[in-house]
Amino acid sequence: MQPDLVNLGLRPDVAGVDEVGRGPLAGPVVAAAVILDPARPIDGLKDSKALSPARREALDGLIRERALAWSIAICSPAEIDALNILQASLLAMRRAVETLATPAGLALVDGNRCPEAMPCQVLAVVQGDKTVAAISAASIIAKVYRDALMVALDAEYPGYGLAGHKGYPTPVHLEALARLGPSPCHRMSFAPVRRAACKTS
Repeated sequence: MQPDLVNLGLRPDVAGVDEVGRGPLAGPVVAAAVILDPARPIDGLKDSKALSPARREALDGLIRERALAWSIAICSPAEIDALNILQASLLAMRRAVETLATPAGLALVDGNRCPEAMPCQVLAVVQGDKTVAAISAASIIAKVYRDALMVALDAEYPGYGLAGHKGYPTPVHLEALARLGPSPCHRMSFAPVRRAACKTS
């Protein structure tokens, strides 16, 4: 990690970008882009996975309130099936940057791959969600948004336990898939879902 990237992520023309939900068997992949306000710092920003749900919720509110701009975008299960999960994740990140109310001059993207056809310069930052505040902020609001979405999908498609495991392949989820077959929010291109579809068809 280059030290200058830490400060670069605090500039008012630089967006941090991250996604959540690559591994689940159900629900969309969600990406967020955040441009932090250097004049309104937010303490405690870190990778969303390292935070408790309550802390994520609190920081989510602060990010939405204090950031110069933020945006959330998704790729649906159907898009994931059509594109593959990597390309769908990159597309969701590009959509998040494209829909920022304040255009970014540079996007710092968590990981080692950059989305194509971005509306600004882009730089991949490996483990950026742990070291660049704007990327951490993006990971937090994306995670909070997706978790709430999975709770809503649990009400729409009961029986799978989506509110608890958020679509990840836990034993509870895999058992429900085998028993009920896939729902419309499942990713049919993922092997456990395909197997469940074959068994219940």
